[in-house]
Amino acid sequence: MNTVEMLGYAASIMIALSLTMKNIVKLRVLNFIGCMLFTTYALLINAWPVAVTNGFIACVNVYFLLKIHNEKVKLPHSIA
Repeated sequence: MNTVEMLGYAASIMIALSLTMKNIVKLRVLNFIGCMLFTTYALLINAWPVAVTNGFIACVNVYFLLKIHNEKVKLPHSIA
């Protein structure tokens, strides 16, 4: 097994692992990592449809992670 194949397997594992998460932030972070690994893998093997699709999904994950972060920042802080 060469390095490129190992990258593809690592990407697959990250995507599969992300889908087991109950916490949406953890799901999106792991999925983002998996998508970036898949994008890199696809570029290395010249699989443009895979690269474009996973690059797009990575962007979607970033968008929703930023949205979640901004919603948490806007929440009023309770007095403890």
